[in-house]
Amino acid sequence: MIFDDLRAIQLRYGFLPKAELEAFSQRSNTPLYQIHSVASFYPHFQLVPPPKADVRVCADMSCHLNGACELRAELEQRLGKSSPADLLIRDVSCLGRCDHAPAVSINDEIFTGVTAASAEAIARKAILGEAIPEPHPGHARVQCASDPYNSEEKYGVIRKLAATKDWDAVLAELKLSELRGMGGAGFPTSMKWDLVRKQPGAEKYIVCNADESEPGTIKDRFIMTHLPHLVMEGMIVAGLVTGAQKGILYIRHEYHLQKEILGEELRRCYRDGLLGKNILKSGLTFDLEIFVSPGGYICGEETALIEAIEGKRAEPRNKPPFPVQAGLWQKPTVLNNVETFANVPQILARGVEWFAAQGESGSRGLKFVGVSGHAAKPGIYEVAMGIPMRKVLFEYAGGIRGGRQLKAFAPSGPSSGYLPASMVDVRLDFKALAEAGSMLGSGAIVVCDDRTCMLDMALNAVRFYRNESCGKCVPCRVGSQKMTDLLVRWTHGGVAEKQYQADLALVDELCQAMSLTSICGLGQIVPAPVQSVLKHFREEIDAHVLKGQCPSGICFTAAAKAGEASRVGIRP
Repeated sequence: MIFDDLRAIQLRYGFLPKAELEAFSQRSNTPLYQIHSVASFYPHFQLVPPPKADVRVCADMSCHLNGACELRAELEQRLGKSSPADLLIRDVSCLGRCDHAPAVSINDEIFTGVTAASAEAIARKAILGEAIPEPHPGHARVQCASDPYNSEEKYGVIRKLAATKDWDAVLAELKLSELRGMGGAGFPTSMKWDLVRKQPGAEKYIVCNADESEPGTIKDRFIMTHLPHLVMEGMIVAGLVTGAQKGILYIRHEYHLQKEILGEELRRCYRDGLLGKNILKSGLTFDLEIFVSPGGYICGEETALIEAIEGKRAEPRNKPPFPVQAGLWQKPTVLNNVETFANVPQILARGVEWFAAQGESGSRGLKFVGVSGHAAKPGIYEVAMGIPMRKVLFEYAGGIRGGRQLKAFAPSGPSSGYLPASMVDVRLDFKALAEAGSMLGSGAIVVCDDRTCMLDMALNAVRFYRNESCGKCVPCRVGSQKMTDLLVRWTHGGVAEKQYQADLALVDELCQAMSLTSICGLGQIVPAPVQSVLKHFREEIDAHVLKGQCPSGICFTAAAKAGEASRVGIRP
């Protein structure tokens, strides 16, 4: 695999020297342009020598709400006399630690809940060539209501299925359960598996999307930490049912601890005869491996993820054909996310009636949600599908930090847009949130208190998508930049009424063009945060643009303008 070789070179030298890439090209008989094309695409790889301290401050949603801009500004002031060879401070897209914001990456080690003083101390150690502390916390096991094996032998579903080989019964149970994809799309799981099962040919694949790179999205990290056996079992079941003999769990490279946990579980499965040839002496075969992402939010898009596994730039494919027909290596592929696979053993072990009973108001099952931002108790919670958002925010997450009032919330990160506090009784359900003009998505709930500037949050979300666009299609590449430019101008105020109306018309045109013509979901959901803020917080935007006033006192400050100057047009 090209990534293994590139990682080995970077581990040896700290970056990818030109001479080493040329030698790799000759050794592997791979064109140099192809190697460079891949290496230059992914943020994990360095084509030039890095500074002694590479400091990256998470700039997205939850960290932004918890002082990331101020943290970066203070770090630049404290470390401003350092040379470029010693230090680089820049923004970075979401690090997946939203419940412990703000987060900082220093030489690819992630530190959470940091202050400027603590981050400075670590950076100075790196500059001096001293070892920096390892930030990985412990992970004491917790019991989850969704785990059917809390007090029993694990992998009971596989043990039974290997004996019965009743694939039809599995698909029937999943269909009755109405299990849908928990990664955002909500596609019926049984239908996807059945489509792959019916495809001709013996070579098929099962892929688990554990990339989880959207701001606010942290629940898969929790599942992989505490329920790795359910993820593994769900993938094995998918393989046996569809006839696939190979599975790949694709995990983001920032999840070092979770990779170790999954690796340990993987070895246990092979040791116990649950993976490999002749599973539990049934004559069945299924192999599983872990693939570490070379980085980038776009890898969360299913076909971009497949391209990455194949050693290419993670640029989404045109569809159709869909992965169920032509996925990994152009073979039929089941691609589900972590939580979807983890749900399968629950349903098959406990039954559809149990699964249905866990939900409320007609919804089925349990849902893991990540709550971050201004929540009093940010974290990951296992809740009943269908419960009111108010219960999630005020009972589970303890309300708003500091006793402040709720102003807005994003039900699922930037892709869901923002809903006002008046809609806090909306239910945590696919249909209810869709009717509210939002989406359940991955359950990444980001909370904004009454001091939040919603125009600033719209800009933060759109800037994230601008930075993470792969650039393959014009609507996304150009549209996300144009949308960012418009919002920046609005945060500066002083726009004439006539120009403002022209801007609004352009926003509508951009939203329609991006939604209809972007190749993948990234470009299609860029308009969501802008449209939601225009719909629910229009007076706040009017105040910025026409009166030069920020009701929250966030914009128009020297700090805001200085911070924006360092970000406009720059892709971290």
